[in-house]
Parts: sequence; structure tokens; C-alpha cells
Amino acid sequence: MAYTTIDDPSVYFQTALYTGDGASSNAITNGGNSDLQPDWLWIKNRSSSGGTGPNIIFDSTRGPTKDLHTNNNEAEHTNSNTCKSFNTDGFTVGDSGAVNNNTDTFVAWQWKANGGTTSSNSDGSITSTVQANTTSGFSVVTYTGNGSNGATVGHGLGFQPQMVWVKRREGTANWCIKTTLIDDGDVLFLDIDSAKSDTSTPFNDTDPNTTTFTIGDNQATNANGGTYVAYCFAEKQGYSKFGSYTGNADNDGTFVYTGFSPAWLMIKGTDSAQQWNIHDSKRREYNSNTKYVFANLSNAEATSSNLAMDFLSNGFKLRSSDDAQNNGTYIYMAFAESPFVSSKGVPTTAR
Repeated sequence: MAYTTIDDPSVYFQTALYTGDGASSNAITNGGNSDLQPDWLWIKNRSSSGGTGPNIIFDSTRGPTKDLHTNNNEAEHTNSNTCKSFNTDGFTVGDSGAVNNNTDTFVAWQWKANGGTTSSNSDGSITSTVQANTTSGFSVVTYTGNGSNGATVGHGLGFQPQMVWVKRREGTANWCIKTTLIDDGDVLFLDIDSAKSDTSTPFNDTDPNTTTFTIGDNQATNANGGTYVAYCFAEKQGYSKFGSYTGNADNDGTFVYTGFSPAWLMIKGTDSAQQWNIHDSKRREYNSNTKYVFANLSNAEATSSNLAMDFLSNGFKLRSSDDAQNNGTYIYMAFAESPFVSSKGVPTTAR
């Protein structure tokens, strides 16, 4: 059995729940035993009172006031009233209703990269700016496209990423996802519910390697002079898992082994049009986990037995036959709350 090298996943990932107060400055702290200054921050309005709200992405490479929305193809926004700062144990939001509407409830998912410290990377044919955490397998990459088919971009991880998300910043374009979990020529789009698409142009039909990812001449990933951000994820034993599974179309659903108790899980059907549905252990602290939000929609949080699952000590088990997650072929991304086995080979407490 392989042991994790990360005994405390909260050093690299945490979920915060908070209620908006409408103030010009609302500091959100994580608390607990591990402080985390986020380098990648994802905020979603949960409330039905708010009706809808975008899935808003920030990172410490682009800076806290610049945001992108996973539920649309819009260009980067700059707004000093959304995320105002990344703090030593959390972040501060302003009075924008999208992140701090008075009395609305919010969820914030936070990942650590390299504390905002970046470096120039010339591993690829395009020089990139990289903020990488090789321990947790996560990097934030920015680059300027050259319009060349087969261009390469350094990601700084030293391991092959299983997932690369690319978003054009200064122009409208779909979020393009390259993953080793599906065929080389297939691409997924985070902002829409479509099945995998057999298109070569975003990533030139090429999986990423240990140093670079490849882009084509598509305007969504490599327009000449276009500016881009990429989020790259390499799997780490006991902390993160990026996999695929086939549903069994039964309420006694498929069990998926991750090697840890999940803190955050996103699932996407690849052979049919399905939403990108997200569960976490903070919004639903006990089984069955039925609370979800969609990455590709602005809908408020909802609860449905059709998306029921159990978070277990070593993975997750589906508890519905619904097409959204258990009647077809799916990929998933998961991050750990606690590893199943520690770095010393000692089993951790089961859920």
C-alpha cells in the first residue's frame, strides 16, 4: 500500500462557509489547526435568497481583484469590491453582492500554491509565468499565446498533470480542459454541460508531460497575443485523486476508491451532456451527502436525492441511479479531508 506524503491536507486545501454582511470589508478566516493563505480561491453564493450567483475564481498570480467565472465564457473582470486581499488565514471580500451580499450564505474553496511567488519558466516554446507547489501538485500558469499549432507551455510541476484548465483572460472563450482521463483528441469545457468533444485544436491532440502542456492554434488556448491563465493538477497519493468510473445505474451505486476521505469532489459525465456537480464535506457534514452546486451554472445550492452519495474514509459511494453521476461514464476530481493511511502507514479515523 502506498502512503501519503501529506498527513494534513488542510495545509493545501480548505473550505470556508460564511454569511455576507454587505460591508466594504469582510475578512473570512479558516481557523482550525492549519492556517492557509489561498493562492486559488473559488467563491459561490449558496443562498436561495440570492437566487443566482456566479462561480468566481481568483488567484494570487493575477491578483485578488481580478476574477473569472467558471459558469460563462466571459473575459476577466477587474473589481476592487470582490476579493480585496489574500490573508495569512483566509481572504477579505468587499461589498460586491456576488461575494458578500448581506445575509446570503457563501462557500469558498481555497488551494495553496506557492504563496503568490512566481518564476519565469522557459521549458516550453512559450515562456510562461509559473506559481507551483510540487508537494501538492498544483500550479497557476500565465502566458501569452503565439498562434502556433503545437506550441508548448511549461507548468512547473515536475510531474505529469492529469488535469489542465485553460481560460483566455482578455477575450471571450470557453474554459478548455485537457485531461489524461479521456482520449488524447477529446476536450471538455468547464462552462457548459456538453459531453467530451473530439476536437484537436485546443491542445493539439497531445497529453501534457512532466514539464509542459501542448496547445494548438485555437483562440481559446493560443490566439496570437491573447493572454491566458492555466490551472494544472498532478495527482498526489492520499491528497488528490483524478479518475474515471462507470456508473451501475442502481441506488446501491458504484464505489470509487480515492485513498482518502474527500473534502471536495467534482464529477462530470463524459459520454452525455451533464452538469459539473460539486459536493464538499463542509456544506454536508454527514451522509448521505445531497447538497450540490454546479460549476457551469449560476444556480444557488440545492439538495436532491438524485445526487446523493456517501463520503467514506477511503472514497465515495453513489446512492442514486441518476444519469448525473451513476448511469454512464464519468471523470472526477477529489481533494482530501484526511488520508486513509498516513505517511507512517497508520490508518486514520474513518468517517
